Amino acid sequence: MNRINKLFAKKQKNILSVYFTAGFPKLTDTLETIVELEKNGADLIEIGIPFSDPMADGTTIQQSSQKALENGMSLKILFEQIKDVRQTVKIPLIMMGYLNPIYQYGIENFCKKCNEIGIDGLILPDLPMDIYESEYKTIFLQHNLSNIFLITPQTTENRIRLIDSLTNGFIYMVSSAATTGAKTAIANDQEVYFKRIENMKLTNPKLIGFGISNKETFTRACKYANGAIIGSAFIKAVDEQGSLKEKVSTFMKDLIH
Repeated sequence: MNRINKLFAKKQKNILSVYFTAGFPKLTDTLETIVELEKNGADLIEIGIPFSDPMADGTTIQQSSQKALENGMSLKILFEQIKDVRQTVKIPLIMMGYLNPIYQYGIENFCKKCNEIGIDGLILPDLPMDIYESEYKTIFLQHNLSNIFLITPQTTENRIRLIDSLTNGFIYMVSSAATTGAKTAIANDQEVYFKRIENMKLTNPKLIGFGISNKETFTRACKYANGAIIGSAFIKAVDEQGSLKEKVSTFMKDLIH
């Protein structure tokens, strides 16, 4: 049982996962962002691996990714920055990214390094489910990594059931067919989708992401899942003026207090 499983065993509702882009706004901000998020109440953190063509991400995350790459961020530097993260951080850590830089690093080497550092799971939107099952599932499990699958309002019931059977962490419920980005409210058709998934009584926990941006959208999403994921709104907050510590603290206070 890794840290993701332990989290969901201990806490079933209102789980807050926060996504940020490694190396943004400054190259050296990665570790401090993780530490401050845990300190201010995040239950789970998604570390975004910057990539030049992030197909599922909206403008805000794309721009943060571009800036991080311009800052000089790479997988090698990211691993170096967080190599001692488990000396201070206890909550689950997930890496989210795209296959291209991971292929270049080497899938097995990447998984091994993640395990050494204490990463608990991976979200790879462009990794096809059948390829994961036939080629990478054994490697992921060998290195104690959960593979987090995404589902959308368009995902068929059969595919959702299959994803549920292959999941060993949680299911990432994409709230709409759009790319990521902060929204101020959850629409009625999204709630219909949330209820449909809720009624399927899936085995695994679910977190809702894409469009969760404030206390209201977080609270509403949590009615239909175990928790929610915030990304773009947090990226915008840390891109403001001021110290990183204060920006993280203010954002989290407004969100969960």
